[in-house]
Amino acid sequence: MAKKKVVSKENKDDIRFPNTELARLWRIPFSDEIELSKVENALRERIKELNCLYGVSQLAERNFNSLDNLLEELVNFLPHSWQYPEITYARIIFKENIYKSEGFKVTEWRQSSRIYVYSEPVGEVAIFYLEERPPADEGPFLAEERALLDALADQIGTIATRISAEMELQDINKQLSLERKALQESNAALRTVLTRIEEEKNEIYRNIKTNVDKVLMPILLALALEIPQTQSKYVEMLKTNLEEITSQFIRHLSNSYHSLTPTEITICNMIRNGLRTKEIAQARGISVSTINRHRENIRRKLNITNNDVNLPTYLQSSMWEEETKL
Repeated sequence: MAKKKVVSKENKDDIRFPNTELARLWRIPFSDEIELSKVENALRERIKELNCLYGVSQLAERNFNSLDNLLEELVNFLPHSWQYPEITYARIIFKENIYKSEGFKVTEWRQSSRIYVYSEPVGEVAIFYLEERPPADEGPFLAEERALLDALADQIGTIATRISAEMELQDINKQLSLERKALQESNAALRTVLTRIEEEKNEIYRNIKTNVDKVLMPILLALALEIPQTQSKYVEMLKTNLEEITSQFIRHLSNSYHSLTPTEITICNMIRNGLRTKEIAQARGISVSTINRHRENIRRKLNITNNDVNLPTYLQSSMWEEETKL
């Protein structure tokens, strides 16, 4: 008896049945076309094929997060869907892994179909007969079995793509959760550090103010009584500058407007205390035009350049504090 040549999918140029033939693959012959026994056989085969597709869906649902478990179960399930289940064995190759049904043996009666993931071949699903069987459409295999095998390969590729995407998404979510937790911990640590820095700044300020009030100011007052009247203005300037250093106004203004220079902050305090431009110039030993230039810079940095706001009044009020809190 002449044997039909066994043709596997990888040895053919991607065998696919034309759309015009798909409707005829699972067609049950009418009784007037063929004897009743063949109709019954064809019906049994179609039921097995439908059970196979349904069973694969059930296995995929049961192993929704493990392709490895799915393929291990699938190789032992597939042989029952071919026309000679008692001599049928299955093998699935997926990337580096090989899955075989119980008692698997490689024989010459073979039918296979490639598995694709993202259009790239990653393995194959193959069916083997242990013994020779009568020739059919593809060696001993039916055309319907070829279509079923191709559908199974496509289904495995689709399931593998979904599981891969879900596992990758889980890994990304896990990494994001770890990064979010690390960021929260870093923020908490940073807040602790900033709080400690602010406490240390306040402590330094209190120490400076205490030293100025209890040590330096008494010395200056005593010095003012000993030096000539013509030089007393220097003692007064030194006293004013020390008061400016410990002034709460200076502290708040410096914190609120970091762009103000130390000189501008000093001039702000002198303006706030009612000194006029000429008096400030004399006290600092610079020209009136220089003081005017400083005043312009101060107004610009306080964002009141184009406003009809009096600078001394503005500095004496709490307006600058309210704006910095917005």
